[in-house]
Amino acid sequence: MTRVLVVEDDPDLALALRTLLTRAGYEVAHAGNGRDGLRLLFAERPALMLLDIGLPQLDGWEVLERTRDLSDLPVLLLTARGAETDRVRGLRAGADDYLPKPFGNDELLARVEALLRRTAPTRWAGDSFDDGLRLVPERRSAVWQGHEARLSDIEYRLLQVLVRNRGRVITTDQLLDRVWDDPEGTGRERVKFAVLRLRRKLRQAAGDEAADPLEAVRGLGYRYRADGGDEGPADGEDESPFQRL
Repeated sequence: MTRVLVVEDDPDLALALRTLLTRAGYEVAHAGNGRDGLRLLFAERPALMLLDIGLPQLDGWEVLERTRDLSDLPVLLLTARGAETDRVRGLRAGADDYLPKPFGNDELLARVEALLRRTAPTRWAGDSFDDGLRLVPERRSAVWQGHEARLSDIEYRLLQVLVRNRGRVITTDQLLDRVWDDPEGTGRERVKFAVLRLRRKLRQAAGDEAADPLEAVRGLGYRYRADGGDEGPADGEDESPFQRL
């Protein structure tokens, strides 16, 4: 059964969420403050977290920041703060979605289902992938084939999004929305160059110019290959139906 962690200090809302999610077939854990939320996060290792912002002890921003330092767990923010600046802050801080209060039950369930459907199983600090990649969130770096590559915040988030959806093509517009918070797609070239820089760092770390697990899918976007890197054409050469940058 899929486990969901609800971190919400309003007891009435927490009870309503627990009832709604349980009836929908989820196993629910609940914490009423930020500190208990972090403790349950690592004790329960849920598949998704519903996180309120206005929490006692540790607020939601602090919980989100600590969660992102150690995990790529999908996080849906629930808050009464509906201003655009708060939504932007939440997404840039690493939240996957944002739902202002009050909200409808059907919309909440639809967003939970969508997040779980489009993300791979959660990885925690120290976890490794079978192909030799390990994300190191506390240093914003990646260990690839035994060698560490130090990444910028954008490069780390870009790799994190691709890894969480490994094997699936993520479009340029989706990357702009999730990594740069640019849902209008006005900076498409920045994705191409960020991917290029990321791939170069992974190849340099491995000491192999052909070794990286990222792939450009012609006319669509990019993906992290579930089977890891393999030989391909040099940068700039065509590969049909795929093209490597």
